[in-house]
Amino acid sequence: MKDSLKPGVSRTRHVAVAIDRSVGFLGPGYEVYSTPSMVQDIEMLSHDLILEHLDDGEESVGIHISVDHLGATPIGLAVDITVTVAEINRRRISLEAEVRDATEQVGRGRHDRFVVDIERQKTRLEEKAASAAKS
Repeated sequence: MKDSLKPGVSRTRHVAVAIDRSVGFLGPGYEVYSTPSMVQDIEMLSHDLILEHLDDGEESVGIHISVDHLGATPIGLAVDITVTVAEINRRRISLEAEVRDATEQVGRGRHDRFVVDIERQKTRLEEKAASAAKS
């Protein structure tokens, strides 16, 4: 991990709310940005932010996420998602997330990621798959 990754580093992404990012529990014409999409968008933005600051052979994986979905955003609007590195504890990185549409904050959360060695992680996955195949 590079020294450039430190608390305060942030990134924002503008995301259009379309039908594939929505749920329609209120019926046709009332589809809104879904909580699973918000969680995925926060995770992907966090991953992309961290990736810029990793060394060759490193990757980050999500290990915890906690999100409050505070308001509904209809299809056709967009959200701005901002993630900010809050804390780094060795290879564990904690990020704060804020999600806003044109009128209000619609989400907030905390996402923790862990920096792993890619080859070591691949070996663990291969060993786990082999062990499961024996069962």
